[in-house]
Amino acid sequence: MEFVTALRGEFDDQKPSLFELLSEQQLNSLLPPTLRYLLTVATQRYPRYLLRALNSFDELYALAMLVVERYYLRTRGGSFTEHFYGLKREKALHAEIPRAAATTPVVVRETLRLGNGDVWKNLAVMVAVPYLKRKLDESHEIEAPRALLGTFYTRMPSNPTVRQRLMHYYKWFIRRIYPSVHAAYYFAIIAFNLAYLFDNTKYHNPFMWLISTRIRRMNKADFDAINALGKPTPGKPPAPTSLLNPRTLGPKLLGSLSILLPTSIFALKFLEWWYASDFAKQLSRKATENLELPPPIVSGLSALAAKLQRGKGENRRNSKGGNQQQTSDEQAMAENAPIATPSLLPILTVPPPEDSKLCPICEDGITTATACQTGFVYCYACIHKWLEGIHPRQEDFMVDKTGKWESGRGRCAVTGRRVLGGTEGLRRIMV
Repeated sequence: MEFVTALRGEFDDQKPSLFELLSEQQLNSLLPPTLRYLLTVATQRYPRYLLRALNSFDELYALAMLVVERYYLRTRGGSFTEHFYGLKREKALHAEIPRAAATTPVVVRETLRLGNGDVWKNLAVMVAVPYLKRKLDESHEIEAPRALLGTFYTRMPSNPTVRQRLMHYYKWFIRRIYPSVHAAYYFAIIAFNLAYLFDNTKYHNPFMWLISTRIRRMNKADFDAINALGKPTPGKPPAPTSLLNPRTLGPKLLGSLSILLPTSIFALKFLEWWYASDFAKQLSRKATENLELPPPIVSGLSALAAKLQRGKGENRRNSKGGNQQQTSDEQAMAENAPIATPSLLPILTVPPPEDSKLCPICEDGITTATACQTGFVYCYACIHKWLEGIHPRQEDFMVDKTGKWESGRGRCAVTGRRVLGGTEGLRRIMV
């Protein structure tokens, strides 16, 4: 559209395009949900201190933006997000004065800058109108579904008080009138946007037309005036330079928001790229590919299995004094075995093999490798039967030890730890 106006000889270099204004509005609309999300995350950690602030977020945000926007309108001539895009607000003229703007830009700027009354009118449009719209939208989201439940939820109560009567009429307005007002509001915005796009009006918004304020691009005079804010005024004593001085602390904090906004946008885009690309995954993969993890260390289980095997061999060789030796070995095994929490009985376990290619239960080569939640790998049939408690090794050991030992059912065969989900917690390994 700027190209069309340039062909007609009416090009205005200080008039922003509609797409600049829409980008500024989109950025401005992203601030409330972003701050609400950050406050919600902080409230989950400190609900005692921040829950009330979260419940009153709209009011607190409106008050905060009232302070911020008033400061930026008085010092920068535009809103917080408009200053980020290099835009300003000024009084509307009935006719353009390009010659005066080119020769005396400082005088034109001082003449068209917003006065105190204009600042409050713009604050009403920038802060009060969005706040009322958010509240009306929330009320409509609540009251619209209730109208579908029947007249019991929408009729006025018997013998109503003044408060109940006012609430009834307010809800009736939300259900019946507000959808039409909402649609008319957006139709008016679309009409003004189209008219502004084809250079038929100076205002891109109906509220800007009501308060006779238009948005323009900042020029050299505006930037010079902003740079002069931090310099001492000739003829006046210099202001104190302390960082904690109340007179300078507030303007410095509010002025730093213009630096904080682009920094936060850059950080947000960087995090979005970081988590969306494969660079982070490749970096973490390269950092861990040369890292050798040691095998799990199970204290006391190897000695337990060795004593168990030694006790069985001695029982086969010695038939005369076998019962006494078996009793002493069982006592030693029970002292070193892991203890079950509910029953306080020792748990039957097997030692981890010296060769990782062997199954700890059958001590043969692993067939259909299956990983347990503890990290040990078994034959699928062996660990499945062990978790079910029907493995031959368990049955042979528990022949005369019922009530004295736990068979290891539902537990890892090496560590004795409970396997969540039983056999459903096993994972087949694809080699």
